[in-house]
Amino acid sequence: MKELCESPRLFVDGISSHDLNQGQLGNCWFVAACSCLALRDNLWQKVIPDWKKQDWNPKKPNNYAGIFHFRFWRFGEWIDVVVDDRLPTMDEKLLFCHSSSKEEFWSALLEKAYAKLAGCYEALDGGNTGDAIVDFTGSVAESIEVKNTKDSIQRHNLFEKLLKVYNRGGLISCSIHQMEPVSILEISKLQGLRADHSYSVTKVQKVRLGNTADKLSMIRLRNPWGKGEWLGPWSDNSKEWQKISKKERKKIGTDLKNDGEFWMAFEDWYKYFTNAIVCRIINTSYLSIRKTWDEVILRGAWSRHEGPLLNRAGGCTNFLHTFLQNPQYVFDITKKEDEVLISIQQRDKRIHRKEGNGKNLTIGFSIFKVELNREYRLHSPYQKVSGSIYIDKRSVSLRTCLKKGRYVIIPSTFEPYVEGEFLLRIYTDVVSRCRELILDKPEVTCWNIIIRYPRIVTKVHLHSATDLPKQNSSGGMSSEFHPCVNVTWHNLEDLGSID
Repeated sequence: MKELCESPRLFVDGISSHDLNQGQLGNCWFVAACSCLALRDNLWQKVIPDWKKQDWNPKKPNNYAGIFHFRFWRFGEWIDVVVDDRLPTMDEKLLFCHSSSKEEFWSALLEKAYAKLAGCYEALDGGNTGDAIVDFTGSVAESIEVKNTKDSIQRHNLFEKLLKVYNRGGLISCSIHQMEPVSILEISKLQGLRADHSYSVTKVQKVRLGNTADKLSMIRLRNPWGKGEWLGPWSDNSKEWQKISKKERKKIGTDLKNDGEFWMAFEDWYKYFTNAIVCRIINTSYLSIRKTWDEVILRGAWSRHEGPLLNRAGGCTNFLHTFLQNPQYVFDITKKEDEVLISIQQRDKRIHRKEGNGKNLTIGFSIFKVELNREYRLHSPYQKVSGSIYIDKRSVSLRTCLKKGRYVIIPSTFEPYVEGEFLLRIYTDVVSRCRELILDKPEVTCWNIIIRYPRIVTKVHLHSATDLPKQNSSGGMSSEFHPCVNVTWHNLEDLGSID
């Protein structure tokens, strides 16, 4: 780095989202994620540990080792990556990601470490911002289809959601996805925005208009190019800024420069952007005064086998004859209703791109409601209550509300007999006791010499009952009832609690 400037530093005047400018590599998704990371001191200091010790100290030049240490969250664990200080250049300028200051190198070194993790710089060409943010934080990336929020109430709820995520330390990015090639005329209609390009969200805020009580919902974004801004209402130097007092402008931190960062009214943001990625920082500490989540992390695999009882690669529900052969996981909802966040993640395939095996599997999962006493694998269809989409991304997540009961998650690839590893994460408000269902049926023990081993399992649906001595307030049957069914001279006991 001494060849590029006289006084190289890891950081110059601290860390900022403006320290990142995309170079000659098509990794806007990664640079946008870095811009989000730079906003949160508690997060980037995990990725760049002991940053003060790693920085160049001109007073103690002999302490400089020429290597830098970074950490990334991969497949459930933090991985250490060490790189040297040699960086790709052309005409004595950095070829890839670089800071606005010629003396600052943290962004270039972070990119090099991430490229090492992926196999090479070329492997970073094209990607998903959510993947990089998950690698920086260990959080869960949730994709939002902006255009699914059609009416004003849904749009209001979406803004409140983004505001809540931002205020609680979460990271947000967004993009404009075009299905068809964009013409020159269509580009002009985007008013400076770029399609199929990632932007980082650097602020979400309600801004007071003048001396009134009215507030405008606004979002600040940054282009990872470090230039190229929105040209519509509330763009730099637009007349709309006259509606806001100087005090309010100073409060929200308006810096109207051509630096790639710009403000948009939320209604304009909604009009142009099609996708958003939200990464909440999930609090699992029981010592926190804020909402905490119960976290369960399980590793699994889709593995092919000729035997139906041993095959664990059954494909999606389109393949009913093999779907239930997939791995199965049971969990409990003990509250009347609970919000559940579920994520499955496959191993990153970028490192295999050179061999032509860098494509993600198409993955997803389904959730079924089962009996309260279910302890064995499903072998017949049950009521599906929710599920994710199937998509060829590294991770798929779903946030949903489930009523009290027992549920089974079945993660799968889209096609059957496709092998791969996955990481399942489930977050609930109270303990879910999520675990894998291993056994297909009860094990044979020495007690079966005395007590006959069950040979047939029959599922009976009890639709109604009358003249019961106890009923709940709604007139339905109490969950304390346990039906017994008499079959010839044998008595079959406890079919499970009535739901």
